[in-house]
Amino acid sequence: MSEIPQIRLNDGLEIPAIGFGTYKLNGAEGVDTMVRAIDNGYYLLDSAFNYENEGAVGEAIRHTSKPRSDLRITSKLPGRRHFYKEALNTVQESLYRAQLEYYDLYLIHWPNPIQGHYVEAWQALIEAKKRGMIRSIGVSNFLPEHLDRLIEETGVVPSINQIELHPHFPQNEQRAYNQKLGIVTESWSPLGRDNGLIHHVLLQEIASHYNKTIPQLILRWHIQLGAIPLPKATSDERQIENCSIFDFEIVEKDMKEIATLARHNGRRKNQDPAVYEEF
Repeated sequence: MSEIPQIRLNDGLEIPAIGFGTYKLNGAEGVDTMVRAIDNGYYLLDSAFNYENEGAVGEAIRHTSKPRSDLRITSKLPGRRHFYKEALNTVQESLYRAQLEYYDLYLIHWPNPIQGHYVEAWQALIEAKKRGMIRSIGVSNFLPEHLDRLIEETGVVPSINQIELHPHFPQNEQRAYNQKLGIVTESWSPLGRDNGLIHHVLLQEIASHYNKTIPQLILRWHIQLGAIPLPKATSDERQIENCSIFDFEIVEKDMKEIATLARHNGRRKNQDPAVYEEF
């Protein structure tokens, strides 16, 4: 397995070019999966307050031989905690749950624009960073208008925008906007989960040219788009396979072929950040 490159964020923090998703990894079984993921080379772990597994993440960190300083641990603020004081308390609660001194990354999980308190939440994350509770602050599922408002009202640009991203939903405009602002894009649901991509005939044909699996091809596609994918896998075999994507490059012709899989609205679920509310 090739060494995983590092990506430098706009605030100077370096994070790996691929991370590990922890959604639905809970309890002792979840801890075991995360420990093996770290041992298999994933040093960026993505969690959230609403995953209810921050304690398991912290336990996994304590059970691995990898130094805490080498790891990059992420959590996210839920929509019901966007008021300033509640947001600060939630960051502290996240730290208590995981028994960590700091998070490397903390994101606003969804903008919840109908409620309209995401700027207040952002101000709380800015303060939490000043207090040393967080090293880098970012957002998730934010549209250009949400990013613009954050920056206009606080002057602080998020380091990351984590968005749904896979070949059925490549988010060209949003990725370009993130890049314009100096924001790194992270990809949640990078393999599309249950939308049939990992069995797609076209992807199988392309993957076979590189002697790679379809998941490896898709994850490499993310890398070449400039995004950081966050796949999840429970077996050692799949974890190692998903990480082994830095020893080949997809040629332009094949990238264009993959682009033909894009759909007008390829979201897996009806979660448009312009109207979707997550609590």
